[in-house]
Amino acid sequence: MAGKLEGKVAFITGAARGQGRSHAIRLAQEGANIIAVDLCAQIDSVAYPMATPDDLAETVKEVEALDRRIVAREADVRDEAGLKAAFDAGVAELGPVDIVLANAGIAPMALGEEPHQAWQDVIDVNLTGVFNTVETAIPSMIERGQGGAIVLTSSTAGINGIGGASRGGLGYTASKHGVVGLMRSYANTLAPHSIRVNSVHPTGVRTPMVVNEVMQQFLESDPAMGQAMANALPVDMVEPVDISNAILWLVSDDGRYVTGITVPVDAGFTNKK
Repeated sequence: MAGKLEGKVAFITGAARGQGRSHAIRLAQEGANIIAVDLCAQIDSVAYPMATPDDLAETVKEVEALDRRIVAREADVRDEAGLKAAFDAGVAELGPVDIVLANAGIAPMALGEEPHQAWQDVIDVNLTGVFNTVETAIPSMIERGQGGAIVLTSSTAGINGIGGASRGGLGYTASKHGVVGLMRSYANTLAPHSIRVNSVHPTGVRTPMVVNEVMQQFLESDPAMGQAMANALPVDMVEPVDISNAILWLVSDDGRYVTGITVPVDAGFTNKK
């Protein structure tokens, strides 16, 4: 039986590990071929270890194991020219893109002396990087005239005032709120081209960005913060595939008339606030 995304091509940022890898695998399971990009390097203001070239190679291996094609490139969402080069290389090999997942993001929360650059870095990656990702894909999607689906990864911090008072925490919450503004604007401007745009808002997800010593220390340093991050359902975190399944619904024909909405996959976190 054909998958829900048979013959489609998906462009995914932050695809080396975590949610990005999960999305690549889930969409490939439904028949999509993948253009995967990731920085695969460290950003100075980010205290936890970021993805590596080996992580991206593992994503390639897992997608190919599903008998789907994947073009993977190291690219920085902050660098428009580099991102476009990666996108163009993928399209040249796999064909035009139908689906865009602007998933790359950082959370530079830190204890003690915080890098001054944390605010700018998180805005540059989580907001400008999302903008660059969509702008890179739009021209070819419009020119092709076959519509498409775009999902921007926000957060519960994109619809709630959480994240703390640090430069990185404030930047994270501001950037994730900004993603909602981008989503709503794009949903309106791209609707005449039958391109749908939505955002997903996960609570804590069991990924290397969240499950690491730095983030644990950050949450433990302020018991009120840890309490504020608790979900309504009795789970501490959700799994990456839970977000992937929501995205699959949004980008498939199951969600063909769904555009311009915020989709919390948050174990009741937002409703509890």
